[in-house]
Amino acid sequence: MRGLSTVLALVVAVLLTGCGGQSSSAVAGPPVLRDTPPPWPALRDGLAQIRAAGLEPSRLDDTTNQRRFTLTLTVDGQAVPLVPYIGMDRPRALQGPAHTHDDTGVVWLEGRGADQVTLGQFFTLWGVRFDDKCLGAACGTIAVRADGRPVDKPVTLKLATVTERLEITARAG
Repeated sequence: MRGLSTVLALVVAVLLTGCGGQSSSAVAGPPVLRDTPPPWPALRDGLAQIRAAGLEPSRLDDTTNQRRFTLTLTVDGQAVPLVPYIGMDRPRALQGPAHTHDDTGVVWLEGRGADQVTLGQFFTLWGVRFDDKCLGAACGTIAVRADGRPVDKPVTLKLATVTERLEITARAG
């Protein structure tokens, strides 16, 4: 009987202290960078993507430095919706400084480093290849317009400079 009470006490201690559960200091898995055609769902292990982008995570309720803008994305003539939870790690209750809450196309900039996030880092958060010539599997021409103005170096565009709308068009070939 004494052995059973010891086991029960240990189980209760583990449950109450959270030992054995996933914490914010848990080791993230390897980051993902997809070079496939859309759709691209948000990745569950957002912490790995936040770290791969060179960004610092913050709590999901961190609304400091808050800004937002709308992102529209077209790949090979087809609209590609933004998906909920890009840049978020919901199991660990963490977010990157750029993220989405839903599928409305709104990108939120919040938390530490929100004023420094680049468009290239946003696609790393999403887990999608983005460079001067490729977006996912579409390699050829990438055109980016921020608030109606063409962007010469899209990968390094600081998202905090976008006030209303960011438009990206990618075409293969």
